[in-house]
Amino acid sequence: MAYATPQDVADRYFRPLDPDEERVVAARLEDAERLIKARIPDLDAKVAAGTIDQGTVVMVEADMVLRLIRNPDGYTSETDGNYSYTISAAVASGTLEVRPDEWSLLGISGGVFVIAPRPRMPWERP
Repeated sequence: MAYATPQDVADRYFRPLDPDEERVVAARLEDAERLIKARIPDLDAKVAAGTIDQGTVVMVEADMVLRLIRNPDGYTSETDGNYSYTISAAVASGTLEVRPDEWSLLGISGGVFVIAPRPRMPWERP
């Protein structure tokens, strides 16, 4: 069961969820937790030990789902006659994803680097 609940999502949304939305949100919260646990398999142990704050996990899971339900079709802009608007991908990406800043909140650094040995060139050898 996900740490966040449909009520956590509704509390961060601008309106209450209807029953159909609650069902979808509950399922997507489970998906959100699977994505997090794919990278932090011992999430439950870290939350229990206090290494990762449970409230932070709830916030990240709820925000992941909010980005999806605010823009389920993934539109970035729409125009109808003289009226047009643009949706910020940071707020409503239309995808279920953990952003790099959220990984940081969960204790995962975003940088990856490779240390590759550099062979000595023939003219560098003694």
